[in-house]
Amino acid sequence: MIIAVPYEKEQVFQHFGKTETFKFYKVSKHAIINTEMISVSGSGHGKIVDILKEKEIDILICGGIGSGAQDLLKQNGIQFFGGVTGKTDKAVNDYLMGSLQYDADIRCDHHDSHN
Repeated sequence: MIIAVPYEKEQVFQHFGKTETFKFYKVSKHAIINTEMISVSGSGHGKIVDILKEKEIDILICGGIGSGAQDLLKQNGIQFFGGVTGKTDKAVNDYLMGSLQYDADIRCDHHDSHN
């Protein structure tokens, strides 16, 4: 399994479509076996979802995320957990332990009219 997290200064970056960098976590048997930093240069949510699909991402842990991006993730079979804050490594470890605090109803509506 591969988990992606929008990354900035060790923290979960809070605006999915403006993400510059992702940290990818390769996971086996509930343990992180490898990490990789990937630049996406704030490409916008459509291009970012394409990159995540190309990299065979299974899970996205993120902060704010609009409904358009959520729909694209669902269409591409990428499960997401939004509304997460704090350090990326902790978020992934919390997910693996079944204790990730997230918001299943997260919306980032301030830009939905611009999609």
